[in-house]
Amino acid sequence: MVKNAKIKVTKNGPYIVAGGIPLLRMVIESDSYGDPLRWRIVQRYPLRENYSLCRCGKSKNRPYCDGAHIKQRFNGNETANNELYLKNVKEYIGPELKLTDKPELCVGAAFCVRDAGIWNLTVNSDMPGFKEMAIEEAANCPSGRLVVWDSEGKPIETDYEFSIVISEHEDGSPGPLWVRGGIEIESSDGSIYEKRNRVTLCNCGVSRNKPLCDASHFDK
Repeated sequence: MVKNAKIKVTKNGPYIVAGGIPLLRMVIESDSYGDPLRWRIVQRYPLRENYSLCRCGKSKNRPYCDGAHIKQRFNGNETANNELYLKNVKEYIGPELKLTDKPELCVGAAFCVRDAGIWNLTVNSDMPGFKEMAIEEAANCPSGRLVVWDSEGKPIETDYEFSIVISEHEDGSPGPLWVRGGIEIESSDGSIYEKRNRVTLCNCGVSRNKPLCDASHFDK
């Protein structure tokens, strides 16, 4: 586990990453039907103790910041309300699992649509293989929109070590920054966002829920 790991959101500027957090590039691979199936690592960046990641989407040295936000007069105002995940989630109850869903966190990775869809998989989780598929699909949801819970009310989460993923779709289109393992994310005003195992940050500059991704990159 990386010690003293932290991401600082700077005012109208980049994400300042501290603590030697590994940086990866990963691509979403699809199954024979074209539905997202799994993540594949395609690049590991040189390990650095500290680095700055582009937040405006205009750096010519992406994923790193090159100061383009200054020339672009980037408006990086943070509009995310920092509401706790479990507040106002939708719940789907099945015989083996419970699913919580916060649609406003969706970033369009679409792992949830495979097979019968995670909602049907959950409510029918006593069917052969459905429980396992639901757990897998939730774990691949980068934003943490979807969380499955066991019969004892405990979240079923992959034990991700601290890392930041530059995400991409199979067609080459870019996705958000996938922050894994419960890394502390500090707002430009010094407040701390809820620590979660899976979080996605905007790196294209157009999210209406900064610093979180809201899938606006599909509209660019």
